Amino acid sequence: MTWTDGAAAAIARYEAGETRGLDQRQLTQLANAAWAAGLCLLMEGRRNEAAEWLRRAAQRYRESWDAGAPPDAWGRPIAATKALLIAGDDASEPAQWALDAGAAESESPIGRYAAVLAYLVLHRDVEARMAAETLVDRDDFPRDVADALLMIAGLDRNEYAADVLSVLESFERRTDFLEDVRVADTVLVLQALAAARDMAIELPPSELLP
Repeated sequence: MTWTDGAAAAIARYEAGETRGLDQRQLTQLANAAWAAGLCLLMEGRRNEAAEWLRRAAQRYRESWDAGAPPDAWGRPIAATKALLIAGDDASEPAQWALDAGAAESESPIGRYAAVLAYLVLHRDVEARMAAETLVDRDDFPRDVADALLMIAGLDRNEYAADVLSVLESFERRTDFLEDVRVADTVLVLQALAAARDMAIELPPSELLP
């Protein structure tokens, strides 16, 4: 399937889903479809259209949370934050949402991940570093992602470069992707956060990157 076909299929799923009654789970499904459409369009080089769909995904993730999502559904503020960062937008709204919902106090690694992203988006780097340190050396969270976040918070460009390359390599070994869209979205997010600190690096060509 081409990226054009993937975008068309995701948009069709989104439009079909809009016709149903929407509870929090169905809103998440809509958000996932919009996310897939955005990434496919991005990979095709249609950046403006991609940004529109990624913004729509972020909006739907927030709506799903407000419609009664479980309090530990941290994937939703994370996904909304990532969508806006990849779109090139200000992600401070979902970042603050994650913190207001208690991500920084969460016992789960995914909650702590939401907090680290939020602190970095809000340029609260000292707090980001403290939160990222709680993710390092865990068996239930990717070590290279935790290290990359820690290096962004600590403004260590050299170590960040090694870590983000490791994250890219891990994506290239993966077989499971959200909505089957083979894009290294976490790498794009790390690069966006690094770019805000003049730390982004030139990545090698990859079929998983625009």
